[in-house]
Amino acid sequence: MPHPLRRQSLGQIALVVRDYDEALAFYVGKLGFTLVEDTPVPEQGKRWVLIAPPGSSGCRILLAQASAPEQVTRIGNQTGGRVFLFLFTDDFWRDFQDYADRGVVFVREPKVESYGTVAVFKDLYGNLWDLLQPC
Repeated sequence: MPHPLRRQSLGQIALVVRDYDEALAFYVGKLGFTLVEDTPVPEQGKRWVLIAPPGSSGCRILLAQASAPEQVTRIGNQTGGRVFLFLFTDDFWRDFQDYADRGVVFVREPKVESYGTVAVFKDLYGNLWDLLQPC
């Protein structure tokens, strides 16, 4: 049973990527996400790279460059082929058309469902995303 005074939220989700800069080119360049932070962490040989959808005040994505062979195997397949992330929008058709014009590949065409209008696209690594305008 949840504690009545407890308030929690997801702050960040790690997304395993091959390369920080190619990931930024896709997420910031093609999807229009905002680069929130890009800080070198030299003692670990990494960067702390946070991105967020435009206008978002919630959860952010931490781009985590694979640093071990097992992590490399997870690039593009963190969920075994299921839709991994759900990008909510206030204007489905605007964003669908914008992404299509920018070369984003949709693997499931738009469909009106009981919960909203949705289409599935893949990112540069093959992760599946729902683009969704809830009802």
